Amino acid sequence: MKLLKHENEQRIGNLKKGDRILLVDGVSVSFDGFKALNNLSFSINYGELRCIIGANGAGKSTMMDVVTGKTKPHTGHVIFGEAVDLLEMDEPSIAEIGIGRKFQKPTVFQNNTVFENLELAMKDDKRFFKTLFSKLNGEQRDKIEETMKLIGLQELSSQEAGILSHGQKQWLEIGMLIMQEPKLLLVDEPVAGMTPQEVENTAEILTNLAKDNAVVVVEHDMEFIRSIAKKVTVLHEGSVLAEGNMDAIQNNEDVRKVYLGE
Repeated sequence: MKLLKHENEQRIGNLKKGDRILLVDGVSVSFDGFKALNNLSFSINYGELRCIIGANGAGKSTMMDVVTGKTKPHTGHVIFGEAVDLLEMDEPSIAEIGIGRKFQKPTVFQNNTVFENLELAMKDDKRFFKTLFSKLNGEQRDKIEETMKLIGLQELSSQEAGILSHGQKQWLEIGMLIMQEPKLLLVDEPVAGMTPQEVENTAEILTNLAKDNAVVVVEHDMEFIRSIAKKVTVLHEGSVLAEGNMDAIQNNEDVRKVYLGE
């Protein structure tokens, strides 16, 4: 397993900002005759924050399922980094090489503190006795402190996760993903149910996170998308309908016909 991981890391390559990190090429998925994805093709670059929008049933969740290994497509290719074929890998292996996914509903360890949640999520040997008797070294503590600062929870390090606000739990789960050292993060509806201040803080967290990672945000809140998006991909009936900056998307005739009925 370690050898396979090393080989895959070599095939991912030393990514620099602007390098392609994900290629989805001609991917199709059908469920009982319904085409959830229909020849879907797009790419993401390292250091990019990409927003993906689309109506219910457009294929957003299925796309994330394919990238993370939960669903295998009937046709197409999904390449991570330079040459890693994700379709040959299972979900744990895909997570191990650097793809993290955050679902809409946050999942944290309610009875553990913010610090402990981040410690438990750390990319390390997770065998029970190894975790039980291990002590953090200085570098690991620095990583946790750095992550708490990024997600804005450094003042709540000893607070139990169960009594955090909804927004704070979302940030903590993003932090838990960061502790696993991903290169690509898929974030599903991160601001659903948040207060306006929490939405603003989340925009700042994701923008900062994209400086050293690739971040894909799937979201319905168009005001939030407008606040963070440099490039938007619009999905419709399992395919890319349009792609570009927010102004181009808003003025796209096909998008207006589909979403505004014009």
